[in-house]
Amino acid sequence: MKVTEFDYDLPENLIAQTPILHRDESRLMVLNRKNKSIEHKIFKNIIDYLEPGDCLVRNNTKVIPARIYGKKETGANVEFLLLKNIEGDFWETIVRPGNKLHPGTKVIFGDGLLKAEIIEQMEGGTRKVKFEYEGIFNEILDKIGLMPLPLYIHEELKEKDRYQTVYAKYKGSAAAPTAGLHFTEELLQQIEQKGIQIANVTLHVGIGTFRPVKEETVEEHKMHTEHFYIKPEDCEKINRTKSQGKRVISVGTTSCRVLETIADENGKVAPTEGDTGIYIYPGYKFKCIDALITNFHLPQSTLLMLVSAFADREFIMKAYKEAVNEKYRFFSFGDAMFIN
Repeated sequence: MKVTEFDYDLPENLIAQTPILHRDESRLMVLNRKNKSIEHKIFKNIIDYLEPGDCLVRNNTKVIPARIYGKKETGANVEFLLLKNIEGDFWETIVRPGNKLHPGTKVIFGDGLLKAEIIEQMEGGTRKVKFEYEGIFNEILDKIGLMPLPLYIHEELKEKDRYQTVYAKYKGSAAAPTAGLHFTEELLQQIEQKGIQIANVTLHVGIGTFRPVKEETVEEHKMHTEHFYIKPEDCEKINRTKSQGKRVISVGTTSCRVLETIADENGKVAPTEGDTGIYIYPGYKFKCIDALITNFHLPQSTLLMLVSAFADREFIMKAYKEAVNEKYRFFSFGDAMFIN
């Protein structure tokens, strides 16, 4: 399958640069997989499409201020983007300028609050980096780091918490699970009051998920791995939903990837911690999720392939064309889609 089959034309002015004023007032495109219908709603209308007994599964990861700027011992400026904690003080990191940061290079951040040494070059051009510091690493990051907004966002983010879900809990992501950005605490309360279960997974999102695929064919691409875990009480909610014949609704592609990684052939899940590099594209048979809430994704991205696997590529590409015509807002701060 050619990667170009997942391309579409997107005017630059439709790439959302800032969050909408009220989270739940973004637009919502509702797709029905059976009758191939498309409806246009507001996100808070999502509650009308949820039924008592359904289970909403969300990713409660928290974005860390993962972009840090420092200097080499020579005085040259450098930029690090922390992708994944390997173990202890070792991190997988994107470094710039990459051609000047070889193993053994030392870097200082925040006037010495944080020091780093490049340990080795990893597959895909990232670096294994060891950090040295006194105190608590996350507190130092809060002082010197910036939110790692995607490169297509050129506006400054005025409120840091707008790149976090309202239920963000466990620090570790280099990017937000953006489908969850539309939920407010009030909307989540209304959903629970209607009799819908809410379960959590934790997947620390890496930048690799959002990168366009550079290979010519879909099958040649290799996914970046991301760390996840799911607790027993959340597994119980999901399994009970499955047993009762109700729907498991994934909030975002990150929650979907966790569930599809750990589910057995009956869609049941068990408490698990690990790394997933699951790659979902058309032809994949879904085991666990029955519906999906998601944003609009970059052309030729693995996320667009996942959505196309769930709802039929031609139908998704038709929906994207309609979204462009209807001037929906795209990507991280953009509008949402509910695929039922």
